[in-house]
Amino acid sequence: MAKSKPRVKVPKKAAKGDIITIKTLISHKMESGRRKDKKTGELIPRKIINHFKVEFNGAEVFSANLEPSVSANPYMQFKAKVTESGTFKFTWTDDDGSVYSTEKKIAVE
Repeated sequence: MAKSKPRVKVPKKAAKGDIITIKTLISHKMESGRRKDKKTGELIPRKIINHFKVEFNGAEVFSANLEPSVSANPYMQFKAKVTESGTFKFTWTDDDGSVYSTEKKIAVE
């Protein structure tokens, strides 16, 4: 499988107290562990993003546990209230322990 690539959309600027919309997507196959390999007939091992976490300036603001029924390339959208400038850190954790992360800054005026 190709390396999972996270993509995130956060406004570059906001006014103090604004509620902003954050959109995330990670390219990932999300193997449920229930499909069989067509050639061998054996089950393909489970390999999913099982946890997603968002921190703002070090404080957790959003998290989700994901299950095998989540589609490939999981998309998440949520809202956050911003009261100061800072950095959002996005972290996705895979079954095999792989961690994918990215950061986005926002300026609050």
